Amino acid sequence: MTNTQAPTPEAILQIGLGFWGSKALLSAVELGVFTVLAERPLTSKQLMSRLGLQARGTVDWLDALVSLGLLARSGDEYANSTNAELFLDRNNPSYVGGILEMANARLYPFWGSLTDALRTGQPQNEAKMGEDFFAALYQDRDRLRQFMHAMTGLSMGAANAIAEQFPWGRYHTVVDIGAAEGCVPVQLALRHPHLSGGGFDLPAVGSIFDEYVASFGLGDRLRFYPGDFFADPLPAADVLVMGHILHDWNLDEKHILLRKAYEALPDGGALIVFESIIDDDRRTNSFGLLMSVNMLIETPGGFDYSGADCRAWMAEVGFSHSHVEPLVGPDSMVVGIK
Repeated sequence: MTNTQAPTPEAILQIGLGFWGSKALLSAVELGVFTVLAERPLTSKQLMSRLGLQARGTVDWLDALVSLGLLARSGDEYANSTNAELFLDRNNPSYVGGILEMANARLYPFWGSLTDALRTGQPQNEAKMGEDFFAALYQDRDRLRQFMHAMTGLSMGAANAIAEQFPWGRYHTVVDIGAAEGCVPVQLALRHPHLSGGGFDLPAVGSIFDEYVASFGLGDRLRFYPGDFFADPLPAADVLVMGHILHDWNLDEKHILLRKAYEALPDGGALIVFESIIDDDRRTNSFGLLMSVNMLIETPGGFDYSGADCRAWMAEVGFSHSHVEPLVGPDSMVVGIK
């Protein structure tokens, strides 16, 4: 005889109430908890004073962050966990909280309208109120800088993995399409001194890109290419990169971008597409599947896709070979060779 556990609702409740832990973390990022604790451990009273918080519920919230593995506590003193120290201190170059800041300010309330999105197929962001978030974003330098930094946080892990896993010794130039601050070309150039190239994005991003690149002393090897990837030709390079780009667009637009990349590459050149590629069986990469749902919330026609999907699209526009390779966490890259 074998012992079997009776079914319990625990996992269902954890998923259904998962927003509790999510908002606990997002509020901590918003308030700068991890940046303050990077200076030194503090008691709950000291933290309340530094952050302008009242007593009721605050200690429970701090201890919840301990239970979630985000803070450590010794007596009444709180300190960052190892991961929080590395990734959630705003003064640390490895900070990934930019994407969490955006999630807190925008995505969290918009996801409250997911049911409406599923019923209507329409975005639930600022477009629901007749506003164009991205048009307004590119006209506001401070908001644009924050958004670009959020994209750096989203891409840093994958950028490091691509720098290590792709055979860069075979190539000399690389341009990141939709480069934001320039996280990807910077990480590639730091690890591979023979590489040069840069990043392609809308003109408003240029000064932000140049400042970020200059902060790493790479201004002599990486330059900014201004343009609109639907209206303008893509820059020529041995390797083109599209990170967290294709999922923003509908199928026809995806084909256009892949075809333009193919046309810009030399024979033997490579296109690297990376994001939260959904597993071909659509069963295990929950993050990738939920990111696709996020595209429903945020875009008129965007969606995420499997590695098999992307490889098929690459073949349709002319790439002779392609393969999928895991990177870090839920991210993978699809590499197409011309």
